[in-house]
Amino acid sequence: MSQSPLFRSKDYVAVETAIKRFLNGQPDFISKATANSTRAVGDAIQGVLGEHFHAIIGKHGGNCTADFARRAMADLAFEDRAGNYCVVDVKTHRLDTHFNMPNLTSVERLSRFYEADNNFFVVLSIAYNVVGTKVEVRRVHFVPIEFLSWECLTIGALGWGQIQIANSNKITVLPNNPRKDWMLEFCEIMLEFYPKEIVKIDRRIAHFKKLRTTWKKR
Repeated sequence: MSQSPLFRSKDYVAVETAIKRFLNGQPDFISKATANSTRAVGDAIQGVLGEHFHAIIGKHGGNCTADFARRAMADLAFEDRAGNYCVVDVKTHRLDTHFNMPNLTSVERLSRFYEADNNFFVVLSIAYNVVGTKVEVRRVHFVPIEFLSWECLTIGALGWGQIQIANSNKITVLPNNPRKDWMLEFCEIMLEFYPKEIVKIDRRIAHFKKLRTTWKKR
């Protein structure tokens, strides 16, 4: 199984530090009109990162791009020094909103993407506050999804299922967690999840059968 020199070492921690330092060192990139909009600030953070990510990642990777459609799996992408393809999903969390449960990716998309050992789905989580028109970044996580403990992840019932961060205030990182171990746990979670969804669907079917009968009698 392919390993990334960026994530196998502590280099990814250096990238986290660089991202935090870069964003906190930027001139104000939001206005008074957008400062109260969590979506607008998140988009602005992502936009600034996209413009400068090649410089931030530096020696750790190249061939950076931020040219993705809004519903794509990634916001950014790059190749590490070993030629592994890393897609980056940027998630921003405004700390004064207290609770955030963002979608990461479809379980079906990830399962197909990870058929190739040299593909890495990387989560870039940025926790910040806004003071006036200044974005103050407090925490940054920049890790492949397999470094995220299932204790801080959950599955949302949309399509095949969506992997979600259960609470952006509580992200648990397991450095160097083997992908095989994470994927096997992922499979077990999904094999428990789907039967529960079947029970829910059976209840919904029963509800509408009863409703149909009621309406036929009117």
